[in-house]
Amino acid sequence: MNTTICELRDDPKGLEEDWQALAAHTQSHKSQLVLLPELPFSFWMCRNNQPNSAEWRAAVESHDRWIERLPELGVPVVCATRPVILNGRRLNEAFVWDVDSGYRAIHHKTYLPDEPNFYEATWYDRGPVSFIPTGTRFGKIGFLVCTEIWFTEHARAYAQQGVRLLLCPRTTEFASADKWMMGGRVAAIMSGAFCLSSNRSGSRPDGFTWGGSGWIAEPGQGNVLGRTSAVEPFVTLNIDLEQADAAKHTYPRYVVE
Repeated sequence: MNTTICELRDDPKGLEEDWQALAAHTQSHKSQLVLLPELPFSFWMCRNNQPNSAEWRAAVESHDRWIERLPELGVPVVCATRPVILNGRRLNEAFVWDVDSGYRAIHHKTYLPDEPNFYEATWYDRGPVSFIPTGTRFGKIGFLVCTEIWFTEHARAYAQQGVRLLLCPRTTEFASADKWMMGGRVAAIMSGAFCLSSNRSGSRPDGFTWGGSGWIAEPGQGNVLGRTSAVEPFVTLNIDLEQADAAKHTYPRYVVE
């Protein structure tokens, strides 16, 4: 199947330009699944430790509008996360959008950092510890949203549940790009699944730089098959999902507790 990873800017003008280019890319490459970054359709709210309910609502509304535009990509399946308000709680919701069945909420981000530029635990609520695969036209997929990639027990559990694709949308900085790449490779190995990640890119006026560096890592040895960059912000690769099925029967996935 043809899978696409990307890096997108979070300023409105840059995002619109990137979106038009991404749509042209996915259509020309006949992509079947696209992974977008974490909370891709608004400014990064969690940059400071002073949460603002109006800003959160504006981000929710922005994502509502952009999700209506997902058909522009011409792709059967699109995955990402978005801000929501459920029963008065702010949550970071991972979703799958399918051209036939529409939007499905899959998971709410559980493990939240709380430090300069990433005050997520201050801005929104923690989701339940629930890492359950969901079925798609391509088989089972699972989410590890950004920080969740470091809780490797869930990658291991996904392997036991037969996940073929492990999706890791991120919002991470340039300074830690290599560390995150290592985490993605380990997640691919432990899950025995193709690990996909997409991230924000570009710089803020204060000089803070997003990391970009989306990746596709294969399930056997965690080798990186493709990686985005400022020069190549969109990467589409044809992957053989049967490799993920076979990897479940090789070391270390077959070892039982």
